Amino acid sequence: MNRPNLLHAGPAASFDEPFEMLAACHDRLQRMLALLARLREHLPAHGADAQARQAAHDVMRYFDQAAPQHHRDEELHVFPPLLAQGDPATVERVQALQRDHRQMEEAWERARTVLAAIEGGQLQQPDAASRVALETFSSLYGAHLEAEEQLVFPAARQLLDAAAIREMGREMRLRRGAA
Repeated sequence: MNRPNLLHAGPAASFDEPFEMLAACHDRLQRMLALLARLREHLPAHGADAQARQAAHDVMRYFDQAAPQHHRDEELHVFPPLLAQGDPATVERVQALQRDHRQMEEAWERARTVLAAIEGGQLQQPDAASRVALETFSSLYGAHLEAEEQLVFPAARQLLDAAAIREMGREMRLRRGAA
């Protein structure tokens, strides 16, 4: 995925630059999806060994804690100005992304059940339904992330003035309990 320089998320991303934070979250999300892919490849040969259990734990932790906050950031700060400006194509795209969020939440419930069983050592070899749950969850993110990074984040950033961006960062920081 090619990311424009506007959204390059380096190690200096902070709440003072909330769009950089969103991009950094996408980077972490991609790393967790890659970990999930490696876990899916690892299981047939090794079962729910210590590495698999740790990977399942790490993926669950990220998607239980950080991913919902990230979706909330988008729902509160990125999508509303785009919906308010009223361009039909943009509104349609944002509504599709909102539907994606709901589908991701539903798919996460199924994937999480599988991962919890792997973490607990109860599921050594995922059956077909478990594999589908993990694959379905992972597959929801590709086009979604690209649309946000290439279209939605830059468009929202252009609509928000400096004060609104500062407020966005402040609210993100407070909701996470960060100093």
